[in-house]
Amino acid sequence: MGVKNIFIGSELPNSFGNYFRSRRFKFLQKNFNLLKKPVRILDVGGTLTYWVNRGFDKQPGFEITLLNMKKSESIHENINYIVGDATDLSQFADHSFELVFSNSVIEHLFSWESQVKMAKEAMRVGKYYYVQTPNKYFIIEPHYLLPCFQFLPKKTQLFILTKTKLSRMKKWNPERAKDYVDEIRLLSKKEMKKLFPGCKVYIERVFGLAKSFSTHNFPD
Repeated sequence: MGVKNIFIGSELPNSFGNYFRSRRFKFLQKNFNLLKKPVRILDVGGTLTYWVNRGFDKQPGFEITLLNMKKSESIHENINYIVGDATDLSQFADHSFELVFSNSVIEHLFSWESQVKMAKEAMRVGKYYYVQTPNKYFIIEPHYLLPCFQFLPKKTQLFILTKTKLSRMKKWNPERAKDYVDEIRLLSKKEMKKLFPGCKVYIERVFGLAKSFSTHNFPD
């Protein structure tokens, strides 16, 4: 995998990000035998490409609902989009999905209060849940691909993003940079366990270091 693959979007099949997503997904897939068919999955903040990259557009017995703030279209019969809010899933009854899934979304909710709401809703709506987020203390901040960027003052972060090309080899648009910096609140393992009481934690490691955490309530 070349250096350029580190900087391209995670939705692309040959990207660095997609490689890690696929590796994490293998753990999740081991537990699919626990799910009663037809398997109804709610992907909070998910994308069509994520599931297509893993062949689930052609997987019988799986019905996947992608919940996002904006409406999109799907050409696949078993995958559909709906408009909704990760912190308010009141349109769904308790345990109405076999699995509530979310990948790298909960850290984009601005505040701890919103993260608490999302966690409660995921546990309520799903018989099982699997919620992944980057580790706050991993040496590389994953959104900007810069070492220890998350611990810098916001003013310094914005300077680096808008005045240099250190982050993903580009200068960020000032408005976009400010919105993104305000939006992201990374979580520690301790905080994830507080959000999901009684959960188990799958730890993704790189060179022995915890890169991300996935909380779940599978038996394994």
